[in-house]
Amino acid sequence: MGFKKLTKAGLIAVGLATAAPASAELFDGCPSVPILGKFIEFGKTGKMPMDLGKWLNTPSAQKVEPWKPFENVDYVGICWVSAWLVHTDDGVILIDTLYGPFTQQLIDNIQSVGVDMSDIKYVLITHGHFDHAGGAADLKPLLPNAKFVMTQGGWDEAIESAAKSEGRRKWDMIAPEIVAKDGDTIKLGGMEIGIIETPGHTWGTASFLYDVKDGENIHRAITIGGLGLNAIDGPAQVESYIESVDRVRALVEAKDQRVEAHLTTHGFSANLDENRQILERREAGDPNVFVNSDAILKDVAGLRSRAVKRLELENGK
Repeated sequence: MGFKKLTKAGLIAVGLATAAPASAELFDGCPSVPILGKFIEFGKTGKMPMDLGKWLNTPSAQKVEPWKPFENVDYVGICWVSAWLVHTDDGVILIDTLYGPFTQQLIDNIQSVGVDMSDIKYVLITHGHFDHAGGAADLKPLLPNAKFVMTQGGWDEAIESAAKSEGRRKWDMIAPEIVAKDGDTIKLGGMEIGIIETPGHTWGTASFLYDVKDGENIHRAITIGGLGLNAIDGPAQVESYIESVDRVRALVEAKDQRVEAHLTTHGFSANLDENRQILERREAGDPNVFVNSDAILKDVAGLRSRAVKRLELENGK
């Protein structure tokens, strides 16, 4: 979990497709701290570091082998952007679509874990930024049995963003299919994925709640759609952001169906690869490193504090 880190990073999705004549071998593997440091540099200057821009757009540098944090979940994303497969008894649910040059990597990852594209029944998209929604148009004809799901705000922002894109950053968006609203549930093969609207990162951001299996244990997980303060249009959006953070905190503190795991949309914001390595070394009787409510609460507290400060700045403009 790394809300605080993602906020510090100043992640500006619309600028991440900038190419640069720097080496793509910027990092050894997919280490969270150095990647975060580059995003912090980006956030301070508002200018994409040349080496980071190159790295973000080089498929070989972004490649990550699929892995399993839980028995019914596969990570099929790339280094800097996540995509998750949630397995049910009657098909598979894909969370987020990646974008551009990484769509083929996503397809390869899905197939490498034994999932046929026809097995995917739903594609849930967290929000309308290109790095999460940009692969939808390429995936759509390959997924004959899938329905794509976003909030109304998510569909609107994705379609608008795609329409404004141009040049090397040009991308297309599919027409709206399922329009989800707060409190809706996607049901498939004994699995129920709850949809909650968590505006703040964008107005159309949604987060997803679902059960994950770890041996004989079942835990409640959340994929938070994006809570970085990098696309704020005024105080009202920050206020919604704070409300969303408070809602996440309540879900973690709840007595029933308490959220215990966060499967993040950006790995570097939550030490995803480092936790993967810890999980690989797990021995019988060891806890699953991804089950950690206290870590979520700690980060949510930091996130809220920074949002309050941002609200003061917005109100002072």
